[in-house]
Amino acid sequence: MINTSRRNFIRGLAGVSTLAAGGCFSIAPTCADAKKIRLAAVGIMGKGFSDWFPMIQSGKAELVALCDADATQLAKAQEQLKKNNFDLDLSKIPFFTDYRKLLDNCGVLSVQAMTISTPDHIHAPVAIQAMKQGIHVYVQKPLVRTLWELDYFNKTAKEYGVVVQMGNQGSSLDSMRRCTEVLQSGILGEVKEVHVWTNRPVWPQGKVLADYIKSRGDKGDPIPAGLNWEAYLGPAKDRPYLGKFPDNLGPFHNDWKIAPNVYHAFNWRGSVDFGAGAFGDMACHTMNLPFRGLELGGVSDAECTMIEGHSDLIYPVKSIVKLTYKERTAKYGTLKGAKLPAVTLYWYDGDEKPSPEIMPKYAAKNGGKVPNTGCYIIGTKGCVLMQDDYGAKCAIALNEDKEFIDVFQHEAAKVVGTWIPKIGEAVAKDQKSSVEMKGFANGHYIEFLDAINGEGPVFEQTHSRCFSDIEYCIPQMEGILVGCVAQQLPGKKLNWCAKSQKFDLDCANALVKPYIREGFAF
Repeated sequence: MINTSRRNFIRGLAGVSTLAAGGCFSIAPTCADAKKIRLAAVGIMGKGFSDWFPMIQSGKAELVALCDADATQLAKAQEQLKKNNFDLDLSKIPFFTDYRKLLDNCGVLSVQAMTISTPDHIHAPVAIQAMKQGIHVYVQKPLVRTLWELDYFNKTAKEYGVVVQMGNQGSSLDSMRRCTEVLQSGILGEVKEVHVWTNRPVWPQGKVLADYIKSRGDKGDPIPAGLNWEAYLGPAKDRPYLGKFPDNLGPFHNDWKIAPNVYHAFNWRGSVDFGAGAFGDMACHTMNLPFRGLELGGVSDAECTMIEGHSDLIYPVKSIVKLTYKERTAKYGTLKGAKLPAVTLYWYDGDEKPSPEIMPKYAAKNGGKVPNTGCYIIGTKGCVLMQDDYGAKCAIALNEDKEFIDVFQHEAAKVVGTWIPKIGEAVAKDQKSSVEMKGFANGHYIEFLDAINGEGPVFEQTHSRCFSDIEYCIPQMEGILVGCVAQQLPGKKLNWCAKSQKFDLDCANALVKPYIREGFAF
């Protein structure tokens, strides 16, 4: 499975740049590391570090290249390694601030796999060009930012036969996989309605921010030392760097505590040009269970039915989006071959939630409250409630039950057969998700490395050794990105045709393909 073709090696030699201090680098694995996968990391701190570090720590991969538009992140990554008591001198590893130069040198560096943990608008440009060199890619969620990129990504991955894993790490949880089997058993009867919600955004979004950006016009702030702003922008439209927010920005300003600057290092998520908002950030996690368990597949239409803080530059402060998924035939589990009805899925962000009346059994036992984040799947015979972002805490209540019971404890769920290979990681002891579950995602990274080596089980749902390979993440992302377009056109029902890659409205079609700046085509 590992690509070591002479063609890709020669391609890398054609455009060698200065790789590291002194210009010294290795063009082939040493004998000691010959069995390790040669890994390049694009985006090296934050989510980037938590993506590449477990792969290196496992002993299955060696780090041969680093890339980050912000050169100051290198010292931070070195310090983080020290905190983890891991001996690796990053100064000896080729480092790039422009991903194009890294891609030019992948051949000479014998790169075999790559983690891509950048702002969303850089995912497709890097991953697609890497895949064209036969490089396997681990791409953080959302896989890409636009529907055009999604189709291009899908075609490229299939043409070059590379391994892909999207970074919705909850996919590795045994609890999520088990609850998927429970749903695929038909235990809930016919399912026609799903509710998914998140407390995100916890970064700046909305019209207040958009108005501030517009008020600045072409007047920017000094670019911080070490930041390659040109490379950070990548294919996006040119614009000035904007630093710290002013103190009088409006009612939402006091909630913007994660990072002070408008775009870098984290606040890009709310930008229509750089990110995909709360929907793109979290739906890859929170829609994971219903998408897999109900085999949702093709989305037919979307409508943003509620919005607050709408603008053309920044995603909203909060919204509700209604998606319709088509009728389909079950392919997996007990229901294989059965006709499944169309499903209406309601997405809520900005701390909007389904009303307690929609989930009366849970609300009655919890003071009329709804979990802060989660997913609620309603069938004719009962309901499933996921009370976290990743599928670590799932419960079921059949119609005859008085309350929800953990999926591992419910008697009816216990007798459901197993058909999805498990990774062997237990449910979190405290039954919580997110920050409290440090290390829970490591299996997702190891699964990617094992797949490259042709090891591990082949999943029926993806025909791959990765549980979030393209047969899963492409159709899941399609529905999410259709929803993101709906957020930009509130109040309009958008009908989507996957075959033609078009909406029925010109204003929506104008949002299918991204702007690609000269010099950054891919």
